[in-house]
Amino acid sequence: MAESLSEFFLANFQAHPSECAYGQRRGYRMEWFTYGQVLEMASAFSRELQARGIGKGDRVLLWSENSAQWVAAFFGSALRGAIVVPMDDAASYDFASRVSRQVEARLWICSKRHSHSAAQPAQLMIEDLSKFAERSSSSIPPSTVLGPGDTLQIVFTSGTTAEPKGVVITHGNVLANIEPLEREMQPYLKYERWVHPIRFLNLLPLSHVFGQFLAMFLPPLLGGTVIFQDELGPSESMRTIHRERVSVLVGVPRVLQSLKQKIERDLEDAGKSENFRRRFRSSEGKHFLHRWWIFRTIHRQFGWKFWAFISGGAALDAETEEFWGRLGYAAIQGYGLTETTSLISVNHPFKLGKGSIGKVLPGRDLKLAEDGEILIRGGGVAAGYWHGNQQEKVADDEGWYRTGDIGALDENGNLYFKGRKKEVIVTPAGLNIYPEDLEAALRRQPDVKDCVVVGIENKGNAEPCAVIIAHDSARLSEVVERANQSLGEFQRMRMWLRWPREDFPRTSTQKPRRNLIREFAENQILRPEKPKESAV
Repeated sequence: MAESLSEFFLANFQAHPSECAYGQRRGYRMEWFTYGQVLEMASAFSRELQARGIGKGDRVLLWSENSAQWVAAFFGSALRGAIVVPMDDAASYDFASRVSRQVEARLWICSKRHSHSAAQPAQLMIEDLSKFAERSSSSIPPSTVLGPGDTLQIVFTSGTTAEPKGVVITHGNVLANIEPLEREMQPYLKYERWVHPIRFLNLLPLSHVFGQFLAMFLPPLLGGTVIFQDELGPSESMRTIHRERVSVLVGVPRVLQSLKQKIERDLEDAGKSENFRRRFRSSEGKHFLHRWWIFRTIHRQFGWKFWAFISGGAALDAETEEFWGRLGYAAIQGYGLTETTSLISVNHPFKLGKGSIGKVLPGRDLKLAEDGEILIRGGGVAAGYWHGNQQEKVADDEGWYRTGDIGALDENGNLYFKGRKKEVIVTPAGLNIYPEDLEAALRRQPDVKDCVVVGIENKGNAEPCAVIIAHDSARLSEVVERANQSLGEFQRMRMWLRWPREDFPRTSTQKPRRNLIREFAENQILRPEKPKESAV
């Protein structure tokens, strides 16, 4: 077992020097990097840090789009013992500057797109990392002696008005989550050679820990190839999957939903919707190979090598999970937070628990509080929140971290996500309404493109309000009435609104910005003159 992530990096990248590690589109062509080339770039960058007097414990801010150079800069920093401070590519300059001041960053590594506004004296263009490797020695520099307790990175939550909050993640935190996954993969590696190399299309930002796991920490165990793409549109994703013979797509639930909607739209345009729905109904309970054959036309669109989605960053709705499963694809969910170094639980690709966010990984304990809140402890729980030399603890004195999420466990140990604790709507009778349950009922209605349910204070009571993106011809009163029929009396929605734009405002991981949607709903419902397509 490696003692640090730099040891892990060296061992696994040296094991596959000529295998293709990363691919990325540059203009009209694909640019490819082997594991050996990324190792050379990381080594050269480590030497550059040494030349600049940057070493163990110094902070380095990394701000760029996903790329092989990003991976090399991350691991090159780890070799020196420098602490990486990853910035979301979509972050504002103001936010990056506030984070930089808070951690006292010694160096900014950023793309040319971000560099013009950066007022930092020490900057490096990430595009120049390949040049460092060309003019540097090919030998691997001696890595700094590091242990599991040394800090690897500080991941900041994106904020607007509040002071940025950085989660301190150690080498040991990451290794504690890699080890059980590596152990689970071992029995299946003998079959991997028949489909080698496994190619991942990774649409998650590397500034998020879940994105790092599926691009930097797990693929090297397989000698797999990761493809980065800036475009999140379903058409472009499908073209990439087919053209590059992708095996697994890694994304947020929104990506899976938009791909589902594209397929349904294409079937509608071709006049094949009714035939598809008939086959969809008849395929229930059939062996996955039978389902694969029934929907072979759709499989041809993606390419014959494609077989799975890995979804993270938010819970995948049951309808989308059922859709892809019925078509013969594996829809694998992972659950975790930055404070737990991403992974708490993950679905087994060959033993999927329907509707579940997986079983808790070995090496960590999970329990549910009286109100259903998920509590977790173990080696993956982050060291603390960044406050210079005095860190604020993430967990309580017994090591339990309160996730703020509500969950449930079944008799087989499958974990189910019920919603964010702060989003739960409590009725006057003291009953809990989980917005996800109501959203699932709405999404089953064919006229609904997307929806968000928020709690609105109305006449002293909290009530659910449905904010809906629907087809223009849809009558929202009828849509909500049909959805309500599948809900309990206490859950039923009596307030609804039509969202005025084509999509909701979203975070970098494509989650709807519920605070802005709630603000819109409150303004519409609580004002005297009610808009069209609203009800109270």
